[in-house]
Amino acid sequence: MEPALDLETRPEPVTGYDAREVRHFIDGRFTKGKSGLTFENMSPVTGRKIGIVHEAGAADVDDAVSAARRALKGEWGRLQLAERTALLYEVADEINRRFDDFLEAEILDTGKPKSLAAHVDIPRGAANFKVFADTVKNVPTETFNLDTPDGRGALNYGLRKPKGVIAVISPWNLPLLLMTWKVGPALACGNTVIVKPSEETPLTTTLLGEVMNKVGVPNGVFNVVHGFGPDSAGAFLTAHEGVDAITFTGETRTGEIIMKSAAVGLRHVSMECGGKNAAIVFADCDMDKAVEGTMRSVFANCGQVCLGTERVYVERPVFDEFVARLKEGAENLKLGRPEDSDTNLGPLISNEHKQKVLSYYRLAREEGATVVTGGGTPDMQGSLSGGAWVQPTIWTGLDENARVVKEEIFGPCCHVQPFDTEDEAVRLANDTQYGLATAIWTENLTRAHRVGAQIDVGIVWVNSWFLRDLRTAFGGTKHSGIGREGGVHSLEFYTELTNVCVKL
Repeated sequence: MEPALDLETRPEPVTGYDAREVRHFIDGRFTKGKSGLTFENMSPVTGRKIGIVHEAGAADVDDAVSAARRALKGEWGRLQLAERTALLYEVADEINRRFDDFLEAEILDTGKPKSLAAHVDIPRGAANFKVFADTVKNVPTETFNLDTPDGRGALNYGLRKPKGVIAVISPWNLPLLLMTWKVGPALACGNTVIVKPSEETPLTTTLLGEVMNKVGVPNGVFNVVHGFGPDSAGAFLTAHEGVDAITFTGETRTGEIIMKSAAVGLRHVSMECGGKNAAIVFADCDMDKAVEGTMRSVFANCGQVCLGTERVYVERPVFDEFVARLKEGAENLKLGRPEDSDTNLGPLISNEHKQKVLSYYRLAREEGATVVTGGGTPDMQGSLSGGAWVQPTIWTGLDENARVVKEEIFGPCCHVQPFDTEDEAVRLANDTQYGLATAIWTENLTRAHRVGAQIDVGIVWVNSWFLRDLRTAFGGTKHSGIGREGGVHSLEFYTELTNVCVKL
C-alpha cells in the first residue's frame, strides 16, 4: 500500500493532500510554509521513505494562529449552533465517504493491520465529530433562582462561550482517532484549532484539511502545522500568545514541558500522558474472557496504546494456567503486511522506537526476568526486513522495583506476577507513579465493585478492556494526566462558562 517513492514523478503543483509531499494546511490552503525545512516520513513496515514533510517555523505557526483568530471573528463565529453542528455531521460523513483514502493514509503512517485501522481508527475518528455535535446540543448549563431582600429575586443562568484558539498536540499511536477526539469537541464548542500531529504520522491529519474544504468549513477554523517539538512547530505553537488553550496526548515528560509554556499567560491545559497500566486476574474469573481481554490489552496496536496493559497480576491458583495460555496466544500472533487479512500484529511506529523497546527487552534479562516468550526481533523477509518489528514478549520473575516493571515501555510486552490476597493485588496495582487505567477480571460482582473503587486510576474496566462510552470521563491521575475529556467534561475544557445574573 506504499505510494511511489520517486518524488520527481509527482505532478505540479500540489494543491491538496499528497502522501509524497506533505504540506501544512493554513487558512484553508495547503502550503509549503516559509521555513524551507523538510523531513522524511518513513514507513514502519519497511523502513523506506514514504515522502517528505514540510516543517513549520515560527512564521508558519504565526500565520496559522492569525488565521484561527480571524476565523473566530468571521463567518465561523457568526454561525448558529445548529449550523455549526450540521457542518460537523458533514465532516464525519465525508470522512466515511473517503474511508479508503483515510485507511490507506493511516496504514502508511503506522503500519498497523488493516483490520484494526478499519474497525477502530477510521470509524471512531469520524464518529467523534457526530458525538460531540450531539453533546454540545444536549448538555444544559446551570440555572438558579436567588432570593433577594426586596422579595423580587434574581435569576442566574450559565452561558458557554468558545475558549478561543486551541492548540492540539496529537500522538502517533492512534493518529486520526485521538486527533478528532480533541478537534471534534473543540469545533463543536465554536473554537478554532491548530493541530500539530506527531512528526511520525502526518498523513490523516493533513487529509482532513481536504474534508474541511469539501464540506465548507470556513477558512482558518482547522489548521495543521507539521514539525517536531523543541525548536520546531510544537514549541512555537505552545508558546504562542495567540493560543488560548492547549490539549495534549503523549508522554509525561513532554507534557511537563508544555505545561511550562502554558504557564505564561495562564493558558488552560488538558493532558493525557503516560501509563503503566495493570490488569488484575482473580481465580474466579472467566479464564477465556480474561486471556482474550489481556491479549488485546497487551498486544493490540503492537502494545502502543496509552490504555494498554504492561503489568499483569494473577491470583496464584490460576497463575500457571494463565501464563501458559497467554504464551500460546502471543506465539500465535501473525506479524506481516498490514493489508494481509491474517495479519494481527504490526510493527512499532519507527526504528527509533524499536531500539527503545529492545533496550527494555535487554534490560529485562539483565534484571533477572524469566522470558516466557519473545524478547527479541522476528525474522522478517524481503522488504519487511527493514521495518520496526519486535517479538511479542512476556516475562515473569521480576522484582516489583525492577525498571521494566516501573517504567512505561509502550511495546507488545508485559510482566506477569502472582498474588495471594485481594489487598495485595490492590497494593501492587497502585504501586506506580501513573494512574490511567486498570482491568479487573472476576465473576464476583461484590469483589468487582470493592476492588474497582480502590484502584487509583481514571478508568477501571471490569471483565472488559477498551470499552468506551464517549459520554463518560476519560483521563488519568498522578503522572498520567490533568483533566478529563468525554461528554460534558470536554465541554468544560473547550468553553468558558459565564454566569449571567438578572435582577428581577
